[in-house]
Amino acid sequence: MKLYSVLFRRNLLPNGHIHRGKDRLVRPVEPKDLRKIREDFAIEEQNMLYLRYPYLSEAESCGHAKALGKSEMRLDAMMNIKRRFFKEDVTLFERLGHLRVSEGWD
Repeated sequence: MKLYSVLFRRNLLPNGHIHRGKDRLVRPVEPKDLRKIREDFAIEEQNMLYLRYPYLSEAESCGHAKALGKSEMRLDAMMNIKRRFFKEDVTLFERLGHLRVSEGWD
């Protein structure tokens, strides 16, 4: 029976490629597919509602980034990245400071 199903399975499948062409295998639409599409449309409509009526007005949203200090935080982050790649400036005076025991020449 297994050999028969393997040898004659061609009768159950369409001719050619099963995903392209005129003889492709098309899944029937099921109720769960329709329910998923309805849920996606409901989510999309809710998102559009939030975009149409935002929480903050344009005047309120103008300065909220400045009040939160986002520009300063971004500048600090960029400076920290730069500090990570480059070492601090060291002068010759600081480098040879351990040699200076005392100022007196006498």
